[in-house]
Amino acid sequence: MAIHSNGKKALVIGAGIAGLAMAIRLRALGFEVHVYEANTHTGGKIAELQSKGYRFDAGPSLFTMPHLVEELFWISGKSSKPLEYKKLDEVCRYFYSDGTRFTAPSDKNQLAAVLAETLGEDPEAIRSYLERSQMKFETVGKLFLERSLRKISTFFNNRALQAYLNLPRLGLMQSLHLYNQSRFRNPKTIQLFDRYATYNGSDPYQTPAIMSMIPHLELGTGAYFPENGMYQIARSVEDLAREIGVTFHLGKPVSRILNDSKRGAYGIKHQGEIIESDVVVSAVDVSLTYEKLLGKPELGRRYLNLPRSSSAVIFYWGIRKTFPELGLHNVFFSDDYRAEFKALFKTKTLPEDPTLYLNISCKERSEDAPLNCENWFVMVNAPSNEGQPWHEWVPMLRKTVFQRL
Repeated sequence: MAIHSNGKKALVIGAGIAGLAMAIRLRALGFEVHVYEANTHTGGKIAELQSKGYRFDAGPSLFTMPHLVEELFWISGKSSKPLEYKKLDEVCRYFYSDGTRFTAPSDKNQLAAVLAETLGEDPEAIRSYLERSQMKFETVGKLFLERSLRKISTFFNNRALQAYLNLPRLGLMQSLHLYNQSRFRNPKTIQLFDRYATYNGSDPYQTPAIMSMIPHLELGTGAYFPENGMYQIARSVEDLAREIGVTFHLGKPVSRILNDSKRGAYGIKHQGEIIESDVVVSAVDVSLTYEKLLGKPELGRRYLNLPRSSSAVIFYWGIRKTFPELGLHNVFFSDDYRAEFKALFKTKTLPEDPTLYLNISCKERSEDAPLNCENWFVMVNAPSNEGQPWHEWVPMLRKTVFQRL
């Protein structure tokens, strides 16, 4: 399918995965598309590190909803699928300090059986929870994740009406932790499902129970692994964009979005040069867009003053040994989850006993580490960066992580 030009020009600021996807969608609509990126590479938070024979995915490590990537190829008229990936048989391996450990399979019925055998849960309670998770995602997730919150039509349509009718079942007035506590017997199961709040940097003791829809993304739609690692997602999408005629300007930071009351956004300023266009899309941080690019610091501060999500400290370690008891995704739970989140969100300090996430991509892609070695991506929950003495904290945290593992 050929892409027919509409005679208009579009500028996209930022070549992260959102900017890449937007560029492809605009090009498919017939725009002449130019992408400006301050870095000398694309991908944004999807990145990789290589050192001494080890390769690490330096950003996201879990791949869900691959159909959103495939859709970009479909709308571009490309029938081939350059991004090769496979669905994982197991989602994650969980470890508790008392020696309890189990592997969570990707099949919901198998997971129910594992949690019944290991943690004494009622299998029907697990299945019911996941069914409700799916209902919440299909009712609310699609409504607010796939539509603009700035359009009135988002709130007045059949899907929105369905959400309103299901409000009592969505858990907006109850915390995720209290909801999980009401559904399961074992504190370990509660902790397992509380963890999904951290997928968007939330506190399970504060975030509403609507966030119980997140497990559906992992256990309902499935967890996947790209054949060449997570960075391959960015590579393949960039290759597609170039193939259909998107022009990239890498290492070219934008200093200002040009706009006025009559024309709206009509171009950008780069190194003193004014570049006009019919459409301008900012795919960078919203506060940066308002404060720096649009010159509206009062709007930028409005976003900066909102409560921040939690963050993370990440270690990249080349390990000269193999551990068959570990998988691609591994979680080592803290003993006191409530104390951990109090530290993260109230005192803004590192927890004394943090939960650890360990990703080892060479379990699926052997080329990511030398023979008989493993590449460890170790992520530790941390508070948002507000000027804490990280240079003192990180070395101490490193020792804590070594002791725990």
